[in-house]
Amino acid sequence: MPGPSSLYMVIDQGGHASRAVIFNQQRQIVSMKSVAVVTLRRDTGCVEHDAEALIASIQGAIEGAVVTLGNRAGDIVSTGVATQRSSIVCWHKGSGVALSPVISWQDRRTAAAIHAYADQSEAIHRLTGLMLSPHYGATKMQWCLDNLPNVQQAFRDDKLCCGPLSSFILFRIVKERPFVVDPANASRTLLWNYHTADWEPELLQLFDVPINILPRCVPNRYDYGHITIRSRAIPVTVATGDQSAALFAFGKPETDTTYINMGTGAFLQRPVGSGPVAANNLLSSVVWQSPDETVFVLEGTVNGAGSALQQFAAGTGTSEQNIYKNIEKYLASISAPPLFLNGISGLGSPFWAPDFQSGFIGAGGQTERVVAVLESIVFLIAANLDEMTSVAGPSKILMVSGGLSAVDGLCQRLADLTDVRVKRPQLKEATAHGAAYLLSGITGTAVPATNFQPAPIQALQQRYQKWLIEMKRNMPGVRI
Repeated sequence: MPGPSSLYMVIDQGGHASRAVIFNQQRQIVSMKSVAVVTLRRDTGCVEHDAEALIASIQGAIEGAVVTLGNRAGDIVSTGVATQRSSIVCWHKGSGVALSPVISWQDRRTAAAIHAYADQSEAIHRLTGLMLSPHYGATKMQWCLDNLPNVQQAFRDDKLCCGPLSSFILFRIVKERPFVVDPANASRTLLWNYHTADWEPELLQLFDVPINILPRCVPNRYDYGHITIRSRAIPVTVATGDQSAALFAFGKPETDTTYINMGTGAFLQRPVGSGPVAANNLLSSVVWQSPDETVFVLEGTVNGAGSALQQFAAGTGTSEQNIYKNIEKYLASISAPPLFLNGISGLGSPFWAPDFQSGFIGAGGQTERVVAVLESIVFLIAANLDEMTSVAGPSKILMVSGGLSAVDGLCQRLADLTDVRVKRPQLKEATAHGAAYLLSGITGTAVPATNFQPAPIQALQQRYQKWLIEMKRNMPGVRI
């Protein structure tokens, strides 16, 4: 039973690093270790991680965090895992050895193949809450089955496991080797029916993915097994997605608040209660399921957030560090930047155009273009909020977290454009804090927050309206 000295460990596996974060009963971090993860990118839209190196990074993070604890390692009472959603892996059922790389959620190698299912897009949306997109797992699994000899041989031998990254991690680090998947990660495959909370036979047939290679569907709170820490078996009781966990960073989410986590991508979540709410251009997702509760959200996805700045820096030979160092100055001094049509990593909600070509409209030097990229992130978030408001009503607060939320000028522009207060709690590691809440049920102490009050600016609103027109004008297949 948990007591006053009990500790909780969260394994947070993200696109840049694997972290082990250990919390006390006040939900304060007492130990943390981060191990970098290499992301491999190719011009063909492929984005991967080495699967074995990723597992090694998790093991290194756990060991590093536990070493720092010293004798208190014996106080760890439970563990949770939060991972990148939409990333998939294939591995051998007997050995557990990876047979494919981790194909990242950012990966777009199946962008051309996805068009073959366009006539089924409405049915897919109805069953899964998702839009047809190459970012999700089904066509990535299909690609592995079609192109990787080791995967094909394991399939012939009935030894193939394939599923979300979370399933692979659990299989490898949990002593009992569970072959299971939670709703938050299963729901990012285009194969999981969010009404029945199980694999959908109609979709398995459509994408030609055999059910016997997929993990069994279980709730987020579940007896996953145990990991061994200093010869002690520690139960693993929660598994979820990174963005799903981040929603709970401040405790139970409120239905009048939109939660925006801004990192490599920007992910918007609007809680809608215990049942699904459909929206034509947004995702409807399960973010938590336990024996007692299911939580649904409307969700928007901006693929080109931090990644857009990263690609701008790489494309211009500029130091990304230098951009961030001067970013506030740029935002304060540039009042009329050009427009950036942002389709970095494929254009997500509410437009859904994986082949969208990014580009600038209007004159401006490098500084002005940095501001244009930043404004495009704000504009994409605002476009998603417009869709959410039409379905669920206006938000009273925009709660922001993630690395990009540290940029004051970006938060202020978001408040000014949307006419909604932006609240930024002084809380780092939102994913880990949310997973710790789900593990322990402990809300934690209140944290200070910075509030950005809206001050509507007509010129900003005019740029946004012009940007919307140009985005629609430049959609693939549109002729004006």
